[in-house]
Amino acid sequence: MKGQLEKNPGYNAMLEEVADRGDNRANAKAILREIIETAALTLLIFFLVRLAFQNFRIEMQSMEPNLHHGQFLIVNKLVYYLHPPQRGDVLAFHSPENPRRDVIKRVIGLPGEEVEIRDGQVFIDGTRLEETYINRPTYGSWEPEVVGQNEYFVLGDDRDSSGDSRYWGMLDREAIIGKAWISYWPPQHWGLVPHYSFVSG
Repeated sequence: MKGQLEKNPGYNAMLEEVADRGDNRANAKAILREIIETAALTLLIFFLVRLAFQNFRIEMQSMEPNLHHGQFLIVNKLVYYLHPPQRGDVLAFHSPENPRRDVIKRVIGLPGEEVEIRDGQVFIDGTRLEETYINRPTYGSWEPEVVGQNEYFVLGDDRDSSGDSRYWGMLDREAIIGKAWISYWPPQHWGLVPHYSFVSG
């Protein structure tokens, strides 16, 4: 009887159909699993990238002539976990005047240093800074004041049109988002954001 069933074409076709259904289910499960794993990996990479980097659009002219209104930057949010901000770094941070608004300025005074502005010049611990990247003297004055721990004195590069530490005081370390790293738009400004080392004068 068994031999007769095995020789029956209909019986054999039924066995093949059952086997095919099993294979199709296994293939569908494998494909679904790959899709889920790929989506999970994509989301993980996305969140890791967002934790490490942030895009930033410059909305004012306060960093002219080095950075421009409408320019898009990538901000490195991890670098200051490795070392503190340095003089000359360009920072993105939450505005002390409006924490929901992000702004960008350059680090001038570091914790423990005395900052002074007089006669259009910036002085750190009594020594004048030679700022080769600005195109006009520093507007206003600032009486000698020591930068507190976990604070920074920041200025825009266009000193005549920048709201910065001269107006709202020291920048708290907790407000810093990260270091301006790469300019990616417009294309003519593509490249690393210039960070300057200061020379005493």
